[in-house]
Amino acid sequence: MPMVTGGWRRLVKPRAFQVPACPGRRRDSSLEGGLKVNDLTKSRLPDSAETPRGTARSATTEGYRVLATARVFEPGFRGGGPIRSLRFILDTLPDDLEVTLVTGDRDLSSPTPYPGLSGRLVRRDGRCAVFYLGSFALRHWVRLARHIRSRPLDLIYVNSLWSLFSVLPILAVALRLVRVRAIMLAPRGELSPGALAIKARKKRLFLAVWAPLLRWLDVRWQACSRLEEDQIRANMPWAQIMVNGNECPIPEQPAPRATAHDGPLRLVFVGRISPMKNLTRALEAVAGATRPLEFDIYGPREDEQYWVCCRRLIDAMPGHVRVRYLGELKADEVMATFSRYDAFLFPTLGENYGHVILESLASGCPVVCSDATPFSDLIADGGGAVVRPATAAALSETLDRLADRSAGERTEAKETAGRRYRLWRQQLRELNVLDHARRFCA
Repeated sequence: MPMVTGGWRRLVKPRAFQVPACPGRRRDSSLEGGLKVNDLTKSRLPDSAETPRGTARSATTEGYRVLATARVFEPGFRGGGPIRSLRFILDTLPDDLEVTLVTGDRDLSSPTPYPGLSGRLVRRDGRCAVFYLGSFALRHWVRLARHIRSRPLDLIYVNSLWSLFSVLPILAVALRLVRVRAIMLAPRGELSPGALAIKARKKRLFLAVWAPLLRWLDVRWQACSRLEEDQIRANMPWAQIMVNGNECPIPEQPAPRATAHDGPLRLVFVGRISPMKNLTRALEAVAGATRPLEFDIYGPREDEQYWVCCRRLIDAMPGHVRVRYLGELKADEVMATFSRYDAFLFPTLGENYGHVILESLASGCPVVCSDATPFSDLIADGGGAVVRPATAAALSETLDRLADRSAGERTEAKETAGRRYRLWRQQLRELNVLDHARRFCA
């Protein structure tokens, strides 16, 4: 990992940017695994509008102002889990946090902006507003800059390591165009081995330049699980990492489940059609099974070249397997869709969190998955299977075992999935992510 030399520090370190020193690499035991809601008292804090520019402000005595960025947000849905994470974070904000989320004015891969939203600052409630930015619209940038600089910022929270919606605000801080007390970066699984293996050379070159700057700016990191914490630390051994996976908008009670049957095993895939989600491996596994199967695929075709590979596999399926691509699902359709199937086949190359896994379990749909998610134990205990290693042959063998289950056994597996999800959900007691970040960066 490239290191920042003392000479380079002296050459470029801006005087105006002040980030409070963190206690080295020593972890704060009070934050380990996430603070508990019952351990902290929430209080209404006064608004910070009267604070003079440049005056140091205490996060415990005045309102805490956050600028969050993400490439895509509602009403978009093609971004998958990160959209739902952000929605949950914003919906559960403490009263004394004020957040502006800057996001794109259109969905992923969409040529047209959302109707009536481009360039607008839309207030969700008294604590949160969303600015829909057209990347090439100069007036949008002027309007956004005016809003950001109207009052001091306490935290910039970026969602992605590679996105311009993360790179640009960090560069703005480095160039002293924006003043902020702290920066937190949530890589959203982008540092997993599977993710780094895609376009590996470009990513290595980018990290060689970008990682020293992140270290120099004392950027803090959010991991959604211990698995992601290890992945971040493997690439950024100096990183100060906050672990908080409280990003689950799924209800505590499982959704009603459809009755299982003893016909062909009904499998489903829900997710972005991209190399990271490994749909080709799922198709190879289905083709290698010896029992009759029905496999339905839902999700946006994010990578058309990859979809061509998938189509070749679909066209070559044996006669006892039926495969259908059924288009995209909106967020409010996902759980009802899962409930109609016997299992969710998901040989992903890596998930930092895996909302879609929780949605499947909450819908009473067991999961057949690779061992590249934070939920391996939950999946195995929830009527499904974690396949190690997730080769096509090993997955095919697992699918044959599931297909041999009777209708009663399939129903029992669906009930187990919902019951196991409910127990997991009831134990989730972490702070709101941004509330935790405020304390972690103090």
